[in-house]
Amino acid sequence: MRNSSVRLMRAVSLAVLMAATSVAGVMAQSQAIENADALVAMVGDEPITEADLAFAAEDMAQDLSQMPPEERRAFLVRILIDMKVMSGAAREAGMDQTEIFAQRQKYLEERALRRAYFNEAIAGAVTEEAARAEYDAFVQQFEPQDEVRASHILVETEEEANQIKAELDGGADFAELAKEHSIDPGAANGGDLGFFGQGMMVKPFEDAAFALANPGDVSAPVQSQFGWHIIKLEEKRQSAPPSFEQVAPQIQNQLLMRSFTEKVDELMAGVEIKIEDADLKAKFDAQEAAEAEAAAQEAAE
Repeated sequence: MRNSSVRLMRAVSLAVLMAATSVAGVMAQSQAIENADALVAMVGDEPITEADLAFAAEDMAQDLSQMPPEERRAFLVRILIDMKVMSGAAREAGMDQTEIFAQRQKYLEERALRRAYFNEAIAGAVTEEAARAEYDAFVQQFEPQDEVRASHILVETEEEANQIKAELDGGADFAELAKEHSIDPGAANGGDLGFFGQGMMVKPFEDAAFALANPGDVSAPVQSQFGWHIIKLEEKRQSAPPSFEQVAPQIQNQLLMRSFTEKVDELMAGVEIKIEDADLKAKFDAQEAAEAEAAAQEAAE
């Protein structure tokens, strides 16, 4: 449990950075940076540029995700207008000369540099070529598993199940009986459950389904915690790996997490950390130790 929480903290740190880069899809950030000086609006004598919109989109990523795409650009312009007006008022009041402003400015500068480093040195390494290479390795290691496509009729009592089985043995249509008698939500489509593999269904049902030899075979009534099933085998096949397009987002996220972890570990190597508060240091050290343990366990798996 402890290791899971530490992995979660690393994942949260990555998610914060990914939230900023994901705006590229929302605001076409790369194009905005290329046209960084392009004028969008004027607030008095102060310009708002495409670069300003891109930076605002980074900060407002969560808000933008909840907004229709066609409204996002106008929303950002409104935010930037407010920012220009209020920052001008703050300068007139001398707020840019205070110590707290200098401290905040330093924090914001380092946050911006962190994002820039992540975009270029970490996220930039996750290319389509790298993702396809990872996918090819996955396909090479993929082991096909038996899958079946089955339909079923689910009823509450064994007596009813036996009556339906007798009708089927007499030549009745399975799909029609499913629509008429089955209490399963899939009864409307003739009880068709689609393809499934081992471990995806409750064991009594699964054992009976995989025991059927040929398409068209129908099982004897089988009991599970849901009731009594009569199962018809529709098809058998071997599972195939998903296409690259189906798993590309997952692979890219895995590569990004790996690149992020490796780069952060590399940067932290040899860096001396001093934490003044003893209690805080103890908690920090415990988290660091748990993270190292989790990394070792993942490497051994």
